[in-house]
Amino acid sequence: MQLYNTLSAKEREALIDEAGKDRLTLSFYKYAHILNPIDFRDQLFLSWNALDVLGRIYVASEGINAQLSLPADNFDAFKSHLDGISFLKNVRLNIAREQYNKSFLKLKIKVRHKIVSDGLNDGTFDVTDKGIHVEAKEFNKLLEDKNTIVVDMRNHYESEIGHFQKAITPDVDTFRDSLPIIEEDLKEHKDDRNLLMYCTGGIRCEKASAYFKHKGFKNVYQLQGGIIEYAKQVNEQGLENKFIGKNFVFDDRRSERISDAVIAQCHQCGSPCDMHTNCANDACHLLFIQCESCRAEMNNCCSTNCKQIHALPFEEQKKLRKGQGNSNDIFKKGRAEHLPYKKDLRNIFEHLSKKA
Repeated sequence: MQLYNTLSAKEREALIDEAGKDRLTLSFYKYAHILNPIDFRDQLFLSWNALDVLGRIYVASEGINAQLSLPADNFDAFKSHLDGISFLKNVRLNIAREQYNKSFLKLKIKVRHKIVSDGLNDGTFDVTDKGIHVEAKEFNKLLEDKNTIVVDMRNHYESEIGHFQKAITPDVDTFRDSLPIIEEDLKEHKDDRNLLMYCTGGIRCEKASAYFKHKGFKNVYQLQGGIIEYAKQVNEQGLENKFIGKNFVFDDRRSERISDAVIAQCHQCGSPCDMHTNCANDACHLLFIQCESCRAEMNNCCSTNCKQIHALPFEEQKKLRKGQGNSNDIFKKGRAEHLPYKKDLRNIFEHLSKKA
């Protein structure tokens, strides 16, 4: 059985171009008890590979977290396959607001300990005792309530390019980092405020809402379907859009525009910009914000040093990388001392002090 990709990214790109078919980018998640994640993963790969599904999917004993693309012609067959799996029948599918045929170029289905790295011991609290799910209309009403604290459960590089009005945006690198910070900084408001949370598609809030209820927060709410579903409902129902900027997404599109506002700036020159890129130096690949002018001047690199390395012959670059370890261990997304215009996000205490 073929349970791995046989084509390179470039070969896959060529096949997508040759096929000339529109593809859909979508995501979904579901917490469920999976007895044998490895067998489940293998069956998914065989079924989805046959439907030309590409994407990044995590499977664990606690459920599935999927971000993928597939030919639009195969959507009905894909949906039928999901409906044939008991815990995935009628699962919410978040269809991307902006489509791009090459959002994913490989099918990767990985078995993980958890479908989201939250650092929590699930055995210490009831993960099913979640917050109240609200749709876009109710979310907007809660935003206007003076007793509501709205918290962005995403990472700094996500909220930097877009977030909801009045949102607290913790300056964290990972979801697991945000949980203790939010708990500590909001501990005085467990009884007297509404805790309203949101994330990209809803999955981070599923676990976070149960965690904060366990920690004593009385009024916990979460945006159903996340920013992706919110944007869809705002458009379909003619609601006021209270999201400012772009929604960061974890595929080759990197973002979807939700409003016309540009709230971020180029990390190299400071000009208004909200386009993320990865440094072209293969030993770096730092994710940062770069405008078109700086992209041209720096050859898509984050520093002069990376630009010089990227200009070297490929074999020389490989020699320099040897023994240097994984670049992900060196750089944190969007953080580096040589990026002078990286935005400093407000902290929770400062936000609440001004609000008071």
